[in-house]
Amino acid sequence: MDKAVALPGKLTIEGLRRAYAEGDLKPEAVIREVVRRVEADADNPIWITPPTLDTVMPYVERLAGIDPAGAPLWGIPFAIKDNIDLAGVPTTAACPGYAYVPRESATVVKRLIAAGAIPLGKTNMDQFATGLVGTRSPYGETRNALQPDWISGGSSSGSAVAVARGHAAFALGTDTAGSGRVPAALNGLVGCKPSVGAWPLQGVVPACASLDCVTVFTHTLGDALLVDGVARGPDPDDPWSKSIPAPRPAPPARICLPDETPAFFGPLAEAYGRAWNEAVRRLRNLGPKAQFIDIRLFREAAAILYDGPWVAERWASLGGFVDGHPDETFPVTREILRSGADGRHSASAVFRAMHRLQRHKLEVRALLKDAVLVLPTTGGTYTREQVRNNPIITNSNMGIHTNHCNLLDLCAAAVPAGEALPGFPFGVTFFGLSGQESLVWGAAALFMGEKLPPADRAGDGGRDASPDADTTLVAVCGLHMRGYPFEAQMRACGAEFVEEAQTAAAYRFVKLPTIPAKPGLIKCAEGGASIRVELWRMPLSAFGGFAASIPAPLGIGKVELADGREVPGFVCEAYAAEGAEDITWAGSWRNVSAGPARP
Repeated sequence: MDKAVALPGKLTIEGLRRAYAEGDLKPEAVIREVVRRVEADADNPIWITPPTLDTVMPYVERLAGIDPAGAPLWGIPFAIKDNIDLAGVPTTAACPGYAYVPRESATVVKRLIAAGAIPLGKTNMDQFATGLVGTRSPYGETRNALQPDWISGGSSSGSAVAVARGHAAFALGTDTAGSGRVPAALNGLVGCKPSVGAWPLQGVVPACASLDCVTVFTHTLGDALLVDGVARGPDPDDPWSKSIPAPRPAPPARICLPDETPAFFGPLAEAYGRAWNEAVRRLRNLGPKAQFIDIRLFREAAAILYDGPWVAERWASLGGFVDGHPDETFPVTREILRSGADGRHSASAVFRAMHRLQRHKLEVRALLKDAVLVLPTTGGTYTREQVRNNPIITNSNMGIHTNHCNLLDLCAAAVPAGEALPGFPFGVTFFGLSGQESLVWGAAALFMGEKLPPADRAGDGGRDASPDADTTLVAVCGLHMRGYPFEAQMRACGAEFVEEAQTAAAYRFVKLPTIPAKPGLIKCAEGGASIRVELWRMPLSAFGGFAASIPAPLGIGKVELADGREVPGFVCEAYAAEGAEDITWAGSWRNVSAGPARP
C-alpha cells in the first residue's frame, strides 16, 4: 500500500516529524495523499487555490538542500488563508475583482517556508475577513468539517476545515474579532491568536490593521507552539509588528471565570450551556485558584468593535475598492463595510472611543495580572440556511465571546472542550494580557492534559539544550508527583522527572484538611524524619509562574536532601500543622494514599 494512503486522518506536525525521522514517510508521499484528499473533498469549497502536484512539488524538491535537524517544520504541509500572500499565487481576499499576484510571500509565510514547511495553496474565507460564519464568499459556503449542513465559522473558514479534514498539518488564519478562534471551536481544533503585533502583518490584506493578527490552526497546543517559534518576531518593514517574547508555558496564579451564565444562542443553546458547565467543573479542579469575576467591561469593549468607530478602519482600508467596484463585493460584506463611512464615526467619536477603551484596558490589566480568563469560544452555532436567512444577527451572536480580545490587546488560545452533542464540538478560550502567552498556553495545556516543550526547544526543532542550562531542580512530595492529579501541571511547565530522593532527617509531614487532601513538608529543629520526594527539572522561565500559582499554606522554599544538596521544593508554613494530621510515620505521600496501616 502506498504510504501516503496510510497517513492518519488527522495530520500533526509532531506525527509527521516522527515518521520522517524514523524513515516511515517521505514528504512526496505525504503531498500526494494530501492532493488526493483535497480532490476527494472538491464538493466542499475549502480552497480558492487548491494544491496540485505541479504547484507544490517544487517546494518538496527544495527540501533536499535543507538539513531537517535545523528546520523544525521540514516537510510539514500547511494551508494559507487567502488574505495572506504566497509568492506567485493570487491573493483574492475572497473577492475575484480584488485579486493580485504578489511577487513576495508575507513575512510569516517566508519564515515558515525557510523552516522547511510546504505551502499548499490558498483557502476560502469570509470576504475581506468580514464575518464569523464562513458563508460570505463568492467561491461558496465552506461547510463544517463534521456537520456539512452547519456553518464552519469564519472568517478563516477554509483554513480551519483544511486542518480538520486532514488536508494540512496546520493552517494560517487571521483574527480581528474572532476569526482565528470561532472556526477552531466549530471544527474541534486548537486556534491560537498571539498578542497583537507578535507575528508580522507584512503581506496581509488589512481588515483593521491596528487589531489584525495572523493565527494558526492545529490539532495540538504543541504543534501551535512549534509554529509560533518560527513565526514570532518583529519585521523591520512592518509598522505594526512588535518584539514580544516567545511563550514559555507556565500555569497562571488564577483562572478567572464569569460570575454569571454566559450568553448561549441558536438551536443548540441548551446543549452548549451543559458543555460549558462541565468545562467549568474541570477548570475548577485544575490546580490554579478559580476566581469568579464580573465580565461586563469585556462586553462593553466588545460592543465598540462594530457599534463604534473601528468599523471605519475597515472602510479606510477597503472603501476605495468597494466604491470603485460596487458589484464585486458580497452584498452583506458591502453593507457592513459601507457602515464605516457613516457620519457618526467622526474624529471626535474615534477619540472618545479610544479614551473609553484605554480605561477598559487599565481595568483589565489589573484584573488579569498573573491570571487568565476563560469563556466559551462561541455560545452556539447555526445551520448554513439559518445564517443565509438572517445574516447579520447570526453573525453578531458568533462574536459575543470573542470581539473584545484584540481591542483589549489580549492574546488567546481556543481549545476543544468536549462536545455539545455527538458530532458537535464545544470549545473554550483562554485569554491573557499582551505578552502573557506563557500563562495562556500553560493553562490551556493543563486543561487539555498536554505536555508542552519549553519555547526555546520549539523554535529549534525540539533539540535539547545543555542539561542544566536555564533549568532548576524542584522537589515535589504530593499531588505533583508522577501519577497524581497535578502531574499535568509539571508537564505543562516543561518539567521532566529526574529521580526519587530522600530529604534530610529534619522534617515533619502533615496531611492538610484541603479538598483534595495535600501533604505539607515542615522543617523542624529536632525530632524530624527523612521524607521521600521526587526531583523534577523545570525551565527557569516557567518556574516563577509555577511558584506564584501555589496556594497558601504551601509554597516553594529550600528543601534539604539527605545527600547534602539544597533544592527548591514544596514546603509548608508551620502554622498549618495545627489541625492537620501528622503523617511523618508514613515517610512518603504514596504510603498515605496507598492506605498502609499506621504503626
